[in-house]
Amino acid sequence: MGRPTTRMQDAVRLLALIDQASEPVTPAEVASDDALQTAIGVVRSQVRLQKLDFWVRNPDYLANELLNDYESGDRDPSLLGIASDILDSEEPELRRYPMLRYMFGAYEDLEDALAVLRQADLVVRRRKGRPERVVRTDYFLLQEGRDTMSRIQRDFPDLSWYSARSALVVKLAEGHGATELKDRQYIVDEYLNTPQGARIPSIAERARKRLADIRANLEADA
Repeated sequence: MGRPTTRMQDAVRLLALIDQASEPVTPAEVASDDALQTAIGVVRSQVRLQKLDFWVRNPDYLANELLNDYESGDRDPSLLGIASDILDSEEPELRRYPMLRYMFGAYEDLEDALAVLRQADLVVRRRKGRPERVVRTDYFLLQEGRDTMSRIQRDFPDLSWYSARSALVVKLAEGHGATELKDRQYIVDEYLNTPQGARIPSIAERARKRLADIRANLEADA
């Protein structure tokens, strides 16, 4: 069923994801906000951060998306290889941290973990809109945030998995906006049919069966 995460585990995972997913900040943003003087990147919208986080937290869904890209594209063997590495291991069970199905798809309250990053001056959060109606939340990565992530990778090699996995997820999502990512995740029946407020279930066994079928077809064609 997956295990609950800790506050610090969430903080490290989100720092790695923001580090990998950040796009450049604009000079105007830096000039208009003293807290952003050392900002080097930004993830625009909580929706995007949540959708990327879903694939980091659910290796079975990530592997399934890699198989989608493999079958719908030019059958890049590297995609099949990465999906195989995930599904042939216990990663879908050991590294799965389920999320809730909410109005706009997978959701988990990230504020506690983000508060750790904000209090340490690693990330700055900025909300757009009115206090009673926030229309978008952006997450700015500060230089100290990137430096901290580099130190974590150097001093705690086991945690470097978060950076490597975040980089893979960001590459998978490249060229797709937050709404497109949400729609892409809704294509999976188990995700779509999860009642609101319930945990989105694993698809590990179905993804493994799909991988086995692909391998069988490749052997038959050889």
